[in-house]
Amino acid sequence: MVNQLLAGTHIAAAAEAMGLAATMGLNTQQVFDIITGAAGNSWMFENRVPHMLKNDWTRLSAVDIFVKDMGIVTSSARALEFPLPIASSAEQLFISASKQGYGRDDDSSVVRLYIPTSPAAVSENARPADKLSSSSKSWTANDIKKIGFVGLGAMGIGMAKTLTKAGYQVQGYDVYPPSVEKFVAASESATAATSPSEAASGAQALILMVQNAKQAHDVLFGSGKAAEALPHGSVVILNSTVPPSAAREIRERLVAVGKDLDLVDAPVSGGVARAASGQLTIMSSADELAISKANVVLSAMSGEPKNLHYIAGGAGAASSVKLINQLLAGVHIAAAAEAMAFGAKLGLDTRSLYNTIKNAAGGSWMFENRVPAMLDADWTPHSMLAIFVKDLGIVLDESKRLLYAAPLSSTAHTLYLQGASHGLSREADGGVVRVWEFLTGVSVAKSASARVEKKFVPREYQKLSVAETTNALPAPYEGNPLEMINSRISEPNTPILVVLDDDPTGTQTCHDISVLTVWSHDTLCQEFRATEKGFFILTNSRALPTSEARSLITTICQNVEKAAKETGKGFEIVLRGDSTLRGHFPDEPEVIEEVLGKTDGWILAPFFFQGGRYTIDDVHYVAEGDVLVPASQTPFAEDATFGYKSSNLRDYVFEKTGSKFKDEQILSITIEDIRLGGPEKVASKLINGPRGGVVIANAAAESDMYVFAAGVLSAAQQGRKYLYRTGAAFVSSRLGIRGISPLSAEDLKMDNSPNSAGGLIVAGSYVPKTTAQLASLRSRRGSKLHVIELDVSSMIQSKEQADAAISSATSTASSQITSGHDVLVMTSRKLITGHDANSSLSIGTLVAAALVKVVRNIEVRPRYVIAKGGITSSDAATKGLEIKRAMIVGQAAPGVPLWRCDEETSRHTGVPYVVFPGNVGGEDTLAELVERWAKPE
Repeated sequence: MVNQLLAGTHIAAAAEAMGLAATMGLNTQQVFDIITGAAGNSWMFENRVPHMLKNDWTRLSAVDIFVKDMGIVTSSARALEFPLPIASSAEQLFISASKQGYGRDDDSSVVRLYIPTSPAAVSENARPADKLSSSSKSWTANDIKKIGFVGLGAMGIGMAKTLTKAGYQVQGYDVYPPSVEKFVAASESATAATSPSEAASGAQALILMVQNAKQAHDVLFGSGKAAEALPHGSVVILNSTVPPSAAREIRERLVAVGKDLDLVDAPVSGGVARAASGQLTIMSSADELAISKANVVLSAMSGEPKNLHYIAGGAGAASSVKLINQLLAGVHIAAAAEAMAFGAKLGLDTRSLYNTIKNAAGGSWMFENRVPAMLDADWTPHSMLAIFVKDLGIVLDESKRLLYAAPLSSTAHTLYLQGASHGLSREADGGVVRVWEFLTGVSVAKSASARVEKKFVPREYQKLSVAETTNALPAPYEGNPLEMINSRISEPNTPILVVLDDDPTGTQTCHDISVLTVWSHDTLCQEFRATEKGFFILTNSRALPTSEARSLITTICQNVEKAAKETGKGFEIVLRGDSTLRGHFPDEPEVIEEVLGKTDGWILAPFFFQGGRYTIDDVHYVAEGDVLVPASQTPFAEDATFGYKSSNLRDYVFEKTGSKFKDEQILSITIEDIRLGGPEKVASKLINGPRGGVVIANAAAESDMYVFAAGVLSAAQQGRKYLYRTGAAFVSSRLGIRGISPLSAEDLKMDNSPNSAGGLIVAGSYVPKTTAQLASLRSRRGSKLHVIELDVSSMIQSKEQADAAISSATSTASSQITSGHDVLVMTSRKLITGHDANSSLSIGTLVAAALVKVVRNIEVRPRYVIAKGGITSSDAATKGLEIKRAMIVGQAAPGVPLWRCDEETSRHTGVPYVVFPGNVGGEDTLAELVERWAKPE
């Protein structure tokens, strides 16, 4: 049934495409020959269009068969209340054909419905492929000294590299500088241009691989000024998909420049892989003189002669043929998505379904190419969904101009628009399958059986002695990397460091730097103007489900980018995450690159000395007393939401990202690199290492991270751009911050008068370390500490029980603090989890909300506030104390951040606020802090 859905839809799409080609006056035989080697091909297109070209309706498979088969498909879908918009449109076409007397004719005869006034037009427009005359002498490679290339995107960079491999000198430009850097690094024949006009300067051929006609106009005649910079007699090759009318207009404007410039309209098809291998299908149209100049360049990008097609009719004709290909490609992707979603609704194993259909009559180029990503929920944008919003829009505009009905294109276009409305524009075009997930809850990926491949098994490691292991390492680097870092930071072109902290504990190694809990445009502009080094933004995204975390990071990055642009500041992003590897990885770095563009790689640096987190030989350890315990063997790895099985960070990357990276894309900066080679060695490895991968930073001492940060800054000065997923140590190192001693009550000028208030400690963290610290605190402080325990199992039963517990705790805590006693408000210690990661997060959120209400409802000003645990401390700061901007003044204990908020809008202005991570310190660290800050007896 699913195969017939696709087969019927592909016949209808072939009819719609060939009818439009005939209506546009194209050579339909040549269109067929081109499409069969391009992305718009399908089994049914290749099998049925020859009947259309011959106007031969001898019955091989009757129209009425698809009236019946498509009827079975759509009635089954209706019974399941499942939408099949494309199949339903195709069914109506077959019904209409049958009604008009074509029911017993071959199913390919439905093309006559599209061209009722000239039903034989497809056949009448079929003729041998157009040929170039030999009157114009073709340029050779020797005639082209230099090629300019504008648009080094996913396909463009492969095309430009192909030209350098063919021996051409290519000047490349892109609005995204890392793309230019990546291109230049690939070949000695590649050079960087800083503008379109520089790319065009001295070039006999200028290639445009931009997104749309508007950009092409701007590159040539607007801000890019490329036409003005081109030498006399040069040719512009437009490889982008644009409306035919736009190609003609660009050609007219080029001719009007008056330097014998001309345009070759040469859209391409084949995708990223064929662009990189030089095997693109290229359609070209222009005056013969322009074609004679461009052919040698087009041949280098198309490889075999069969891939390069000349279309008669001048500029715009090739774009018309590309339009037909895009009609088919766009409909086929949407049809593949619809069919696979329907298969999932029917309870089929979608991976088995794919393997069956790709070799059957329902198969297409796009089905085979796009469905694997649907099965793996891989939305990497090799071709963005936005492209088909644009391209099918061009199809529909041209159809409207010709008064040609294109119902399948219109239906598919609507599906892409629906995907765009859900924020999928910048993701893979195959992500249109998620429209059915949004509408019905059906998931193609979740209905797919596991890949049959080698099972990933993380490596196991032994526990080690801290002393023996660290003593066996080379001596620390003897230079002064901190001086080097601060020298680089003081330079005006060093970007501001924007640290997105997934809970408040990431400020644990910093001092004299601000942290924001809001990210409005005005707030960010103010912070960019005020800072010289950087600032934190508390996202608290670790407390959110993945989808919400992605949405939040998207919004923040968009706001940061806009504010940086308005204030004229450069910036780079650090995702400060948990030093025990918990958090939204790889989702957060992925979404940042979706918003801000690709980087040269992700840096993974979870080292955090104060917390006893070491990375040695790529293995991440947690120090427990005198023993280094592989991270995967600690309770942190058993986290209900963010658990993992790998201690080796290479394994961790593969465990979390699947097939996103290959082994050769992971670069290790070893402790030997850092200690023996210093910043220069680090920078050299980064510059010469693979791009687009992951860099693992090893470190066993704070000085190691300073050296690493200095090397990163040096590499950045040479053009590298990275995205960071790190622990707290990298942040302070990159900012050039030297550690200071924990602050005392005297340093903070706490009130020691007899009538002063007591302190408030709130604890929601459930990690074993927190439980042990709370036990020590209660034991050591005894009657000097008033303890209020909130019973979680009771609170989650009903809102009434939760409200009663909160009210009682608030009243008691207020009274005790007023009388000068320190108060501990803690959750019961039995960890209660949900049935999955999201429900566990929900329970954690409810508990945090209860603690926040207690903090917010306490009106008396406490001596200090200590919040224990990441979610707890974030919510207590933002919702309990209403902090919008605070200053990190230092640490209350090693690795324990201390904030002070002097903003008038906050509650309890100026009260020391301690962000105490759940997984930091020894058993007595919390008790010792409370003792140091207690009122004198």
